[in-house]
Amino acid sequence: MQPIHIAENPTQQCFEVVVENTPTLTHLLRKIPSTRYDAQRRCWCVALSDRAFLREFCDFAVRRKLASQVLSGESIDNIHPAENMPDLEADCSHMRLQPYDYQRKGIRYMLDHQRCFNGDDMGLGKTFQAIAAVSLAKAYPCLVVCPAAMKVTWQREFYKFIGKQAVILDNSNRDNWQQLCVTGACNVFITNYESVRKFCVQRVIGKRITAANIVPDRRMALFRCVIIDEAHRCKDATTHWSKYLERICEGKPYVFLLTGTPVVISNEDLVQQLRIMGRLDDFGGARRFRERYCRGASKSSNLGELNHRLWQCCYFRREKSEVLTQLPPKTRQFLSVDITNRDEYNNAERDLLGYLRTCDKASDEKLRRAARASAMVQINVLRNIAAVGKMAEAVKFIHDVVDGGNKLIVFAFHKAIISAVVEAFPKCVTVTGSDSQQAKQNAIDAFQNDPDTRLIALNYKSGGVGITLTAASRALFIEFPWTCAECEQSESRCHRNGQKESVNCYYLHARDTIDDRILEIIRQERCNAGAVTGAVDAAEEKLVDLTLNYYKDKHLI
Repeated sequence: MQPIHIAENPTQQCFEVVVENTPTLTHLLRKIPSTRYDAQRRCWCVALSDRAFLREFCDFAVRRKLASQVLSGESIDNIHPAENMPDLEADCSHMRLQPYDYQRKGIRYMLDHQRCFNGDDMGLGKTFQAIAAVSLAKAYPCLVVCPAAMKVTWQREFYKFIGKQAVILDNSNRDNWQQLCVTGACNVFITNYESVRKFCVQRVIGKRITAANIVPDRRMALFRCVIIDEAHRCKDATTHWSKYLERICEGKPYVFLLTGTPVVISNEDLVQQLRIMGRLDDFGGARRFRERYCRGASKSSNLGELNHRLWQCCYFRREKSEVLTQLPPKTRQFLSVDITNRDEYNNAERDLLGYLRTCDKASDEKLRRAARASAMVQINVLRNIAAVGKMAEAVKFIHDVVDGGNKLIVFAFHKAIISAVVEAFPKCVTVTGSDSQQAKQNAIDAFQNDPDTRLIALNYKSGGVGITLTAASRALFIEFPWTCAECEQSESRCHRNGQKESVNCYYLHARDTIDDRILEIIRQERCNAGAVTGAVDAAEEKLVDLTLNYYKDKHLI
């Protein structure tokens, strides 16, 4: 039972009200005629003219013990969840590093709620908070599921933070890793998403992969805690690993989902993640969740209410600006350049127009889908051609930075672009899907610690998440990623805790190319206040539509 907070807002001519998000209080508050929810302020607003109704609501809530008391103030700015998270009372002296104050509060939340999201902004130390929570709860044995590129990082972090050795599951220990657990030699094990079935699932009954048909490896019963890093990868219930993890996490006392972007496309993304945590019933089940929070074309409704309920149940998030006041600022610059292969680009663009015309005229849904798929392939061809056409300017930019003794991070999408960077700068180290895990880690370590290693080239999937590259304060994006979320993730490789300089992110924008459409998507998503949008599949779908409309406007279709 929590208090009701009320503050008068003369500018908006309303009372701002913050109450515990229970069905009864919400129902009663909505009965006041002027009541509306302000998602940006995260409060209910009641017109000043309804003062009598509001007073009656407050009296009733306190009398029926629906609220502890009514607190009035000049502002509600200091009563939101992030500011009022309780501090950690447990002793952290056994840890090799001591958490910041905001991290202590995050650890406390994870211990209190046990099955929850840690949605902190990138670079705020979600890994440290999760490890500390496991350590303080003694929630061992612990299984960590993370992207393949992050396995060694997790192994190192367990040792760095609490001095505990963790084992990465591989073919050499596949049949006997449990002996390490039983004998007490090790009680933290790490695997990646793609290997969950290999190490954690005994068999699947029948052809359909559903949680009910999955038989976990019997050794999964040993684990008391499961940590899922970059948990938004589980948002799609049709992916096999999301179903495997749903089954594996059943009945676990501690399930921590770490992600700065739990909502990638719409509120629908939360359904499978809540199911994995065993929290979906707290929202009345999947059907009621969708009816309340996934309405409309965007599949996102009642955002403010959902945010409030998530905070109370199983979610917290702090922005960098809220907790790391000393973190240097980040700026973005879009550098428009002319491509050097315009004729090649124009020829490929004419091919795309043919596919788009077919797509626009197709009456059969199956034909339309096939045409859209072909158009998407051709759009990728255009992306690659545009990127090649930007390389001359990219090389000049890189020279300007590294020749001056500074370090630079370069992001690209296509392997050919990464190869072109390495060809132009032989001392460049890389983190790509073609590199072994050890080679990736060696590249990261060299860039972070060796003053002579000034350039690192990464693709978005392998190097855009999880790793720390604070040795540089400049990042060059030769190719745009598909989504705003990928931009933020990639930028946060250097704009994170430990960075001592202002961070500058430079995007090479090829004029009059497909870059225009992708940039439009990214900017639209950034302007979508209160939600993080943009999974790759949806972004590709949107890109086809934008491109089709663009050429229609030019009367080419």
